[in-house]
Amino acid sequence: MHEYADIPDWPAAAHERLRALGVAQVGFVPDAGHRKLIELCQADAGMTAVPLTTEEEGVALAAGAWLGGARAVLLMQSSGVGNCPNMLAMMKACGIPFLALVTMRGEWGEFNPWQLPMGQTTAATLELAGCAVYRAETPAAVAPAVEAAARLAFDAGAMAAVLIAQKLIGTKTFKEEG
Repeated sequence: MHEYADIPDWPAAAHERLRALGVAQVGFVPDAGHRKLIELCQADAGMTAVPLTTEEEGVALAAGAWLGGARAVLLMQSSGVGNCPNMLAMMKACGIPFLALVTMRGEWGEFNPWQLPMGQTTAATLELAGCAVYRAETPAAVAPAVEAAARLAFDAGAMAAVLIAQKLIGTKTFKEEG
């Protein structure tokens, strides 16, 4: 169950920024919080959306894209950040740009205790790996954060991530609607 159905269309704004900044490859592990953004990227003839089985595959996809002359983004949930530090070390050591958009769990109204540990340490984990971290708390903050992170990644050759607050994707439950 998702609350806040009337939230402005931040996925469309994020997609527009990614497209305008020349992102051509989009790696993603299926995630309800990124669902609309994933669908927009899949429908975009200028982007190749690549479903992944693990988040660290997305780091490798971004490296390969860059080495092949393309820009990539990794879409993932905060729980997947814990899978990436070893791969992020490669990006840092090799000076390969990295951009990630991370939907947060383990914060705003979380019901699932398994989401708490990584949700509460996502920013610190990324920062320790060398990523600049931007946080979008409001729908209006998403597109500017995506643009700032993408420019840092692609223009300065850095690693950057945008954390999309859980209140923007809504809270979930395991209860069925009746």
